[in-house]
Amino acid sequence: MRAYELNGANGLASVSLTERPEPTALRGQILIEMKAWSLNYRDLLIINDNYNGLRPKGALALSDGVGEVISVGPDVTRFKVGDRVSPTFSSTWIAGPMTAADPPKFRGALVDGVLAERIACDEQHAVRVPDYLSDAQAATLPCAALTAFNALFGPRPLVSGETVLTLGTGGVSSFAIQLAAKAGARVISTSSSDTKLEEARKLGATDLINYRKHPEWQQEVLRLTNGRGVDHVVEVGGGGTIERSVASVAIGGQVHMIGALSTGTLSPRTLVPWKTLRGIMVGSRADHEAMNRMMAYHQIRPVIGKVFAFDDALGAYGCLEEAAHTGKIVIERSLT
Repeated sequence: MRAYELNGANGLASVSLTERPEPTALRGQILIEMKAWSLNYRDLLIINDNYNGLRPKGALALSDGVGEVISVGPDVTRFKVGDRVSPTFSSTWIAGPMTAADPPKFRGALVDGVLAERIACDEQHAVRVPDYLSDAQAATLPCAALTAFNALFGPRPLVSGETVLTLGTGGVSSFAIQLAAKAGARVISTSSSDTKLEEARKLGATDLINYRKHPEWQQEVLRLTNGRGVDHVVEVGGGGTIERSVASVAIGGQVHMIGALSTGTLSPRTLVPWKTLRGIMVGSRADHEAMNRMMAYHQIRPVIGKVFAFDDALGAYGCLEEAAHTGKIVIERSLT
């Protein structure tokens, strides 16, 4: 079967289409015929040697995908042939707090991801796909959507009537806007593009800030909130935005720092003891299932920026690198 492997961290040259032996479903496993996949900014960090020094050696690329169960191994009870499923982002984390043993087992880096025609997966590390979503839409959920959900509904969940600040219109931010709006929050969104801000408005943002017109955008956030600040910031910007995000958050509020994207220097004096800086690393299988229930109830549909064929996976990487899209970049097995 055809599959894309990662070798080293030399940009697009690290991603290669290769042939692998056909997988089989062993005890407790399901065999999935993959239909669609999506990319995350993390995938660029991995191939560009910007992911904590990690350099893959033959692992399958990408963490996000969806497919159909075509075979089940002995003792499988959670799924049957014909079910539409997504492997979970983590190949170990089922519920509860994340442990130090979980990050090395996240898919698409040190362990196999999902960018292959067929993959075998432990039944405990997969979830059913909401019926109302297409394969392309469902493929966007395991990392970006779950990260946004964990940020907003983690230990101190978003409450209706609170205010959320999102940065940009990439995958995590687009999901955060939709989830927050459906939960009854006021959503303030930033972008460098008025066109993208209008897309954010369609997703549910109530206030828009063009940060090219307002370089000190934290001041605009404070103006919009009458000096109070926001209750939650979904921080995906990195070192150039973390200080402004902290300045934008209200006393008692939270800045949700997404994975490896948010870096920079920050004085503890700006946080202690009134504001919380919380690191987010996607979520567990239980979190994923809870998110699916919320999305299905509200019929939330992911935003897809562009779709590529399986044979043009490198084109999908290149599109993500250009960062000119809104929402998610998707690869489909067969384009129609």
